[in-house]
Amino acid sequence: MLQIGTALVSLDLIERFFCCDLSKCLGECCIEGDAGAPINEEEYETLKKILPEIWDDLLPKAKEVIEQQGVAYVDEEGDLVTSIVDGKNCVFTCYGENGMCYCAIEKAFREGRVDFYKPISCHLYPVRIDEYKDFTAVNYHRWKICKAAEVLGRKNNIRVYQFLKEPLIRRFGKQWYDELCVACEAYLEEYGD
Repeated sequence: MLQIGTALVSLDLIERFFCCDLSKCLGECCIEGDAGAPINEEEYETLKKILPEIWDDLLPKAKEVIEQQGVAYVDEEGDLVTSIVDGKNCVFTCYGENGMCYCAIEKAFREGRVDFYKPISCHLYPVRIDEYKDFTAVNYHRWKICKAAEVLGRKNNIRVYQFLKEPLIRRFGKQWYDELCVACEAYLEEYGD
């Protein structure tokens, strides 16, 4: 573990390679799993606010779920998560012509229709954040559907912390990320690949 500020960062962020390969996985992380994406109260309010802007991009079944239970629910572990369709698909999933799934929120952001990129837990994936009383845990979540991302990351020599530069800065700030980079480089210099 590395400590950067009050965050404890798993060495997996340094030692592992990662670069999303959407051509291989087709965005499966948005459609697999047993719960929606973790969100906080502020994101919940934002999702409700931007819903009219992304409504037409959502699938019919997703609209039904949202009309019945809203954009989010509290899961079995007591966490607030995005609503899901058929026990797995995030309600904000939409599909392109090639069968690749996309985030309707991110699509609207890129088109300039909303000023919210997407929930930070989605932006940070495959990193998961756990908040504790005295520290924040920053961990790499390995999942078989991301095997192609690990292969592409190794091929292109992109480590997890490098791939996630933008969302890590969004969550922790530029100064924190710069400190992380210095610590990662020192670790790699001492312990190698």
